[in-house]
Amino acid sequence: MRLDAHQHFWALERDDYGWLTSDLPTIYRDFQPADLTPILDRHAIEGTILVQAAPTRAETDYMLDIAAQHSFVKGVVGWVDFENSHAPEHIARLAENPYLVGLRPMIQDIADTNWMLRPDLNPAFVAMIASDLVFDALTLPAHLQNLSELLSRYPTMRVVIDHGSKPDIRAGTMDSWAKDMGRLATNTSCFCKLSGLVTEAAPNWTPEDLKPYVDHLLATFGPSRLIWGSDWPVCTLAATYDQWLETTHQLLEGLPASDIDAILGGNAMTAYGLERT
Repeated sequence: MRLDAHQHFWALERDDYGWLTSDLPTIYRDFQPADLTPILDRHAIEGTILVQAAPTRAETDYMLDIAAQHSFVKGVVGWVDFENSHAPEHIARLAENPYLVGLRPMIQDIADTNWMLRPDLNPAFVAMIASDLVFDALTLPAHLQNLSELLSRYPTMRVVIDHGSKPDIRAGTMDSWAKDMGRLATNTSCFCKLSGLVTEAAPNWTPEDLKPYVDHLLATFGPSRLIWGSDWPVCTLAATYDQWLETTHQLLEGLPASDIDAILGGNAMTAYGLERT
């Protein structure tokens, strides 16, 4: 199955997308299933993972409703307030919904880079593991050493790093990011999403700008632990869906067809447990 493992929907009238303002005119409008399905059909992409874009339980319920109505949505990565003392009960209740496959705190927007290591969050992580949910790690390079520590605390937790942890492609720096990502790839079993890179590059980016970062992810995580996602519609700030998919094929050129198939769908099926449903 070809699978887009990272896409969003939103409706502005819901008014819980604090980051989404008129300063981003390209994406400051509603994006709904009817907008995406023609694109998926054009590229023979059979399913998606719908990922949260607002830190509210209401948005998670909204996404789960969409999944129940649209068969191409194979799973939902939602949100729970990990700091709430009732987080374990909230997680267990949400996990009863068969469409929920993971949770994603918006770590990139939390000022405290040590947030994920707070002891009071332990019950939420334990509850995720008990419910066999994926932890989608929305991190920046500054979080990677703490992410390594977190994964050493919870070695059985299923983890997917979003957007390659957003390396600073625009500035062309990669040494510390490359070292930290290599450590995670070697010391843990986590997966990494090949997504969200075009919006970290300069406006006039080319595939060559992305290649060193993608090559490093391929060399460290390998083709069996990389997962392709569009990050649509956020990607349209820097590229169309078609452009990012075409660029992906260029960056993966030379890999065996079986590896490309794994990155474009098979690995997401494994990481999110979709082959079991």
